[in-house]
Amino acid sequence: MPELPEVETTRRGIAPHLIGQRVQRVVVRNARLRWPIPEDLDVRLSGQQIVSVERRAKYLLIAAEVGTLISHLGMSGSLRMVEQGTPVEKHDHVDIELESGLILRYTDPRRFGAMLWSTEPPLQHKLLKKLGPEPLLDDFSANHLYERSRGRSMPIKPFIMDNAVVVGVGNIYASEALFAAGIDPRRAAGSVSKARYAKLTTEIKRILAVAIEQGGTTLRDFVGGDGKPGYFQQKLFVYGRGGQPCLSCGRELSEVKLGQRASVYCSKCQS
Repeated sequence: MPELPEVETTRRGIAPHLIGQRVQRVVVRNARLRWPIPEDLDVRLSGQQIVSVERRAKYLLIAAEVGTLISHLGMSGSLRMVEQGTPVEKHDHVDIELESGLILRYTDPRRFGAMLWSTEPPLQHKLLKKLGPEPLLDDFSANHLYERSRGRSMPIKPFIMDNAVVVGVGNIYASEALFAAGIDPRRAAGSVSKARYAKLTTEIKRILAVAIEQGGTTLRDFVGGDGKPGYFQQKLFVYGRGGQPCLSCGRELSEVKLGQRASVYCSKCQS
């Protein structure tokens, strides 16, 4: 599924085409996403000017003059700009047509994403208000992880994937950051020292920043907002490489299930 770098790539791809533009109309072909798209979305959004496009965790916040469109890409969704007249495909569920002639098109084969409308401050929405800190901002730190982990026996990988602890560290980037920090994903979160959390925090920030710079990770059903796929998958050391040799030491990589997610690690390089 699209993770934080893919969502940030989407934001950067669509924002220049949206900000300052006025919505001409909204066409909803299939409202049955994870939560139903509001029936009156066209009435609420049409005629309004887009004033900002922000991201919180994996949610995109497209703010108009009155109200905010809160979108989530789910397991297989994408938002991209297309020209007027671009043929509509089977899974193209929503078009937001702009006066510029461009269309913001939402595509989602599995329909597990979301497109909601809020006239309240978006960060106070029930889906966003209890989220943890953004991993690339200063309030995400070694002290934060260390303090939140005390007394926790759960493995460290699902711990750092918990959105109440820190947002946007999904399966791919959790696996890669733990490898880079030399931490076994099975290790109890509460047993990790502050020094090791400092290393892990640094690696999470570095890997996410690199992934964003390179356009996100190309997954089977993700396309960036500007129509260009990402290339971070060329840099993966452990994710999806179970049974293959470690790129650092050559030992065969192990694979286990943690929190119902596949986790690949090196038993020599990670402890």
